[in-house]
Amino acid sequence: MNSKYETLQTLSDSKIIAVIRGQSAEEAIGITEAAVSGGIRAIELTYTTPQVADVFTALRSSDADVLLGAGTVLDAETARQAILSGASFVVSPHFNPEIATMCNRYTIPYLPGCMTIKEMVTALEYGCDIIKLFPAGSFEPSFIGAVKGPIPHVQIMPTGGINQANFKDWLEAGAVAVGIGSDLNKAYAKGGHDGVVEVCQSYMTGLSKASGAGR
Repeated sequence: MNSKYETLQTLSDSKIIAVIRGQSAEEAIGITEAAVSGGIRAIELTYTTPQVADVFTALRSSDADVLLGAGTVLDAETARQAILSGASFVVSPHFNPEIATMCNRYTIPYLPGCMTIKEMVTALEYGCDIIKLFPAGSFEPSFIGAVKGPIPHVQIMPTGGINQANFKDWLEAGAVAVGIGSDLNKAYAKGGHDGVVEVCQSYMTGLSKASGAGR
């Protein structure tokens, strides 16, 4: 397992985290494998997926060079189960101090969902290095700049409502990374494995062009 620093660095370097919500373990594995084939290197496997522990097992046994995390973690018990299943980071839609304590115990990054300055500051006080802005669709990218005024050191990962049309705007506004999800499910439903690969390649191409323009 990666160290906490290595995990945080990988998330920051990857810029795009694929949030995988499968109707079954098989579907989640299929979407994940396609996302990795499309160039994604950080995966968040949500605990709304049936038998998600089987997904971790299958992906850990593969040769894919990918960072696996757990998403939609609602309590400390689930966080511990995810960590023991091989999750290198834990994500939740809300901030939970018990999850923060559990993740700190195992030196695993915890990325809680926050919407307000108060929630973000509380999460920082509990050792959260990256804050998930969720649902990001309720905000504009300029919100990051507004937050970084009083809290310049906060690292924000918008998730929810992120798509190909706006993800670069969020990154240019200062997001450490973004989480994408619904685009992958739509692509899988429409085009299966190849559909997801195509969408992820499009994201990676857009990211590469944005990085090149910033040099």
